[in-house]
Amino acid sequence: MSVSEGQKMWGGRFERAPDASFYEFERSWHFDRRMLPQELALDRAWARAIAAAGILTKEEAAQLVKALDEIESRAASDAAWLDGSKAEDLHHFTETALIERLGPLGAKLHTGRSRNEMVATEFRMYVREAAREVRGALVSLLGAIAAQARKNLGVPMAGATHMQHAQPLLLSHWLLAHGEAFQRDAERFAGAAARADSCPLGSGALAGCAFPLDRVALARDLGFSRITANSLDAVGDRDFALEFLFALSALAMHLSRLAEDMVLFASPEFAYIELPDEYSTGSSLMPQKKNPDAWELIRGKTGRVYGALVALLTTCKGLPSSYQRDLQEDKEPLFESLDQVLAMTRIAGATLAATGFREEKLRESAQDPGLVATEVADYLVALGIPFRQAHDIVGKALRAAEQQRISIREMPLAQWKEFSPAFGNDLNTVLTLESALARRAVSGSTAPAAVRAALEDFSARITRIEENP
Repeated sequence: MSVSEGQKMWGGRFERAPDASFYEFERSWHFDRRMLPQELALDRAWARAIAAAGILTKEEAAQLVKALDEIESRAASDAAWLDGSKAEDLHHFTETALIERLGPLGAKLHTGRSRNEMVATEFRMYVREAAREVRGALVSLLGAIAAQARKNLGVPMAGATHMQHAQPLLLSHWLLAHGEAFQRDAERFAGAAARADSCPLGSGALAGCAFPLDRVALARDLGFSRITANSLDAVGDRDFALEFLFALSALAMHLSRLAEDMVLFASPEFAYIELPDEYSTGSSLMPQKKNPDAWELIRGKTGRVYGALVALLTTCKGLPSSYQRDLQEDKEPLFESLDQVLAMTRIAGATLAATGFREEKLRESAQDPGLVATEVADYLVALGIPFRQAHDIVGKALRAAEQQRISIREMPLAQWKEFSPAFGNDLNTVLTLESALARRAVSGSTAPAAVRAALEDFSARITRIEENP
């Protein structure tokens, strides 16, 4: 079975219509219809541009723009019309709809252009808008982090490296650490949008446009700040899509790291947080269970996003110059990854906002005497003892305390002096949690004053993202 001649945009030199199974195989309408708003915006701008070049009259351009507006209105209200279309792709869909309305005038719109440059332009337009949407979702997540940090100012916790207790932190410092990663993500999406901000229209299929087109005016009409420099490169370039997918992957990775921390913190072994009922599930067998499924799903979906980036890198790595049909495979991975990451980001923000932190458990963890071992070494350094020697002294003292099954806070001063006569009566002050936190006072550290300053700066940067989406 073959597809009829009227269903194709390119059939003039063919004697036989495409096989029906191949036509279904190569169709992209079912996924690229997502870019119909960009297609219609591009078509309006193209109508105005080729009218300015003398190819259409002003009246013809106005009729085309009006018909495109009508298509947009119907598409917004008639899902069955879109679902029932047998168009090859969104360009075919729009051109067919125009010809149905305007006859031969509808067929004039494609003058001087190629689907190669159209899809490259529309995909860039889509990525720019998608980057703004992700930044908007990040604002909500960043706001939840800032709110929890402000609410829990002054709450200490045990900081860890290698999943072992290391030094005391403020909970707000831990929250803002995750926040910094998401701030970088917001910057990456702004960069990805900027890289997509070049207009390929006027590149033709690969060699450029033969008509006297004002590419700069056309780009400006579509909201681009500049035009692409080389027509051959422009139709085959998907670096902007790869950069956007990398930004999605980095965000997913940061969400997964936050999720891992929250899953651990929800466990009985930590018990640092109370999971919100609204973003948790139970067990079909065990009545007592409250599971951190929101965080686990965020962690689990990250691999799918990575897969999309690798898929597009693999598609692009062996392509010769110019446009190749392989590039039809660029959009589905990006669309799916965008949907997943938007959902992950929004759920993470909502779940974090609804989470309760258990101050008593966090304070209990921060009282681990081993967390102040570094402070004791620094105390000796301040008395003139070389750090490496001080490190060795404190290590031996800790080992002795372990053997006696006491904490270093319980060790009498006389025993400390056995390890170094430099220890004095002020050692007890050094061994307190409050002293350990206060001493880390340089910018970016965990001292209360430093964290308050960091929170104010963090909040100001959220405002800047809101003001410049």
